[in-house]
Amino acid sequence: MLFSFSAMEDSARIQMEMASKIIRRSIYTFLQNYQYLTATAALLIFPHSASILLSQIFVPSSPLLPTIHNRLRILFQAAGFPPSSEFFTVLSFKISQTISSSIFALPLTLSFLLIAKSSIIQLLNHHKPNLLPSFSSVISLYKPLLATHTCNFLLLLSANATAFSLLFFAFNFLEGFGFSSPNWLLFLSAAGAVLYSIILANALIICNLALVSSGMERSGGYLAILKACILIRGRTSTALTLAVPVNLVLAAIEAMFHYRVVRAYRTGDMTSFSMVLEGILIAYLYSTFVVLDTVVSCIFFKSCKTGSLIDQEGRYSYRIEIAEEDGNAYMKLKNIEELP
Repeated sequence: MLFSFSAMEDSARIQMEMASKIIRRSIYTFLQNYQYLTATAALLIFPHSASILLSQIFVPSSPLLPTIHNRLRILFQAAGFPPSSEFFTVLSFKISQTISSSIFALPLTLSFLLIAKSSIIQLLNHHKPNLLPSFSSVISLYKPLLATHTCNFLLLLSANATAFSLLFFAFNFLEGFGFSSPNWLLFLSAAGAVLYSIILANALIICNLALVSSGMERSGGYLAILKACILIRGRTSTALTLAVPVNLVLAAIEAMFHYRVVRAYRTGDMTSFSMVLEGILIAYLYSTFVVLDTVVSCIFFKSCKTGSLIDQEGRYSYRIEIAEEDGNAYMKLKNIEELP
């Protein structure tokens, strides 16, 4: 028991050290290519960032949000989820907001965001660090990224469906045994929130890694997702550690935009040039951190590709190789060297 506890502590420490190394290397890479990333890449992402932030103004007043929210509420009620649960009320509203914002920003996501990510991946995939990617090389990555982005949408849809199915069976199973008191409902809601967060976080990590993989390997679609699932094994905690800080910063920037710009727009104080300029600067800041998140994902992908699986008994090191033959993907472990 003590041995397993010690092994868990060592594994957590190794994962944290790996995450810190990737963050330091990502910041160094970002600063090394500062001019290109903050000028070309960030400006390419700017329209997408502006649409995400402006959705806070236009989505609440559009008929799309209440329509999606009502559909989800009816779906949850038909599934047997307790209508008195605050968790499902908040969840349905947040999912409705996310879907509405995604639809609002979809054209700019499929164009500017993917082209910007292509340019960043092409830049970091070069063996010559000072060689900037050409326009033709960036456009050549757009097709696999678009295919992977489409498959990522289906993966996220499947992850949400899986989470809701598990919650449906859990709530109905326990309700059948008479566990329907408010205390049990509160406990199940908290457990459901944790379960949903874990499933969605893992799905988002796989989607992010798959998008980078499709650019680095020039093979998009389901194969990139398969590669991401294989590469992420044993590195989930590292990926979560890398994803949390950037997503917290992006959420803070969205909150700042809501506090400074959206509130001024609703009170009629958006006429001044300074408020418009502040909104542009916030959107550019959002774009810069999306660029940094892409850089972190690229460095993490490279660390996963070069990582080795060590057989403790045979003392051999193996490298993961993912290949495709006749349309079928498979994985094999190739011996690198015998360890002393």
